[in-house]
Amino acid sequence: MCFEVDKAQHRCDNIFFVDTVCAEAFNPDEDEDDKEPRVTHPKTDEQRQRLQEACRDILLFKNLDPEQMSQVLDAMFEKFCTVGEHIIDQDDDGDNFYVIESGTFNIFVKIEGAEKLVGSYDNKGSFGELALMYNTPRAATIIATSPGALWCLDRLTFRRIIVKNNAKKRKMYEAFIETLPLLTSLEVSERMKVVDVLSTRVYNDSQQIIAQGDLADCFYIVESGQVRITMKRSRTKKDEEEEEEVDIATCTRGQYFGELALVTNKPRAASAYAVGSVKCLVLDVKAFERLLGPCMDIMKRNIANYEEQLVALFGSSAEIEQQSA
Repeated sequence: MCFEVDKAQHRCDNIFFVDTVCAEAFNPDEDEDDKEPRVTHPKTDEQRQRLQEACRDILLFKNLDPEQMSQVLDAMFEKFCTVGEHIIDQDDDGDNFYVIESGTFNIFVKIEGAEKLVGSYDNKGSFGELALMYNTPRAATIIATSPGALWCLDRLTFRRIIVKNNAKKRKMYEAFIETLPLLTSLEVSERMKVVDVLSTRVYNDSQQIIAQGDLADCFYIVESGQVRITMKRSRTKKDEEEEEEVDIATCTRGQYFGELALVTNKPRAASAYAVGSVKCLVLDVKAFERLLGPCMDIMKRNIANYEEQLVALFGSSAEIEQQSA
């Protein structure tokens, strides 16, 4: 484990899984979807521009190559919804994956026979993927609470492109993920769900990965290379006070950083820089919160170790509190 000194804004909105996983994952190697003709819904330039903007931050699309992404955009179709409209209903079969362009939506789940509000979406986000990935019924009901617009991707196209792409990623990262001590408390199926939502980022030598003082939006696992973690401290030089960056840790393959920012409730209190060429696996804040809950105690225990480390570097816990403010 690599101690990381960031303490970040904690966000818990829109982290509910619309579909639960209770069956074997869809096996793309056994599927015949490639024999089906490709779906295309013509769009105006204005529609395609709006669609691209809506899909810009959708995690499932992050690892698609340009040709795959173009096919996904071609296949998506626009759906306008009205207040009170049911977009999906619990226990139904999965038909489409939905990306929100605009509108607000409530998430309901039947608990002991009664429907309970468990979350909401506010003008962004996506839902409906797991029923398509794992052949399970919808595990929630989504109801529009305002007029809105959705972009929909049909089941066959989703499986042909998204699921097959994820299957390749699983094969690539399955062995690596199994070696990470942090994830040993997860079941195999839970680890595979982590793999499904990982994206990759590559950094050049000396490139800043995270900046002290920023709000945190993701968690990093080093796949290759080294990452230098630094923290600013004040010092007096020629009767003038100035800040210097102090190296506090180095993360190598299999180690992680950025987790404390997602466990605590303060902006990042450290920076991270690539040493040589670095490749990181990245988990965004929402996926981190919904998938790594069983690992949270391990990460919280590391805070005490991290503070001990900083006492040695900065002199006192009071100074740590000042640095972390």
